Amino acid sequence: MIVFTVINIVLFLFWLLLIGRIIVEFIRTFARDWQPTGLVVIVLEAIFTVTDPPVKFLRKIIPPLNLGGVRLDLSIMVLLFVVFIAWNVTSGLAA
Repeated sequence: MIVFTVINIVLFLFWLLLIGRIIVEFIRTFARDWQPTGLVVIVLEAIFTVTDPPVKFLRKIIPPLNLGGVRLDLSIMVLLFVVFIAWNVTSGLAA
């Protein structure tokens, strides 16, 4: 039981980091001149360091979707969905 609780907490924290990454990528998309400074740089570096390996792996498998002049990256959404499902499964096992 304790193992599933620990896995559940880790998956939840990873899910929060993915949400943070999505928010940061939206900010960078719409405010191209935004340059983070100070503590924000350290936090963003931690977020991208943790989330980059699985996102890059999925980007090799799932190509971006071309919608006219826009390329939609589905890999981070798929990863978010998979982590959410795994988080719900482990929360059921931890209870």
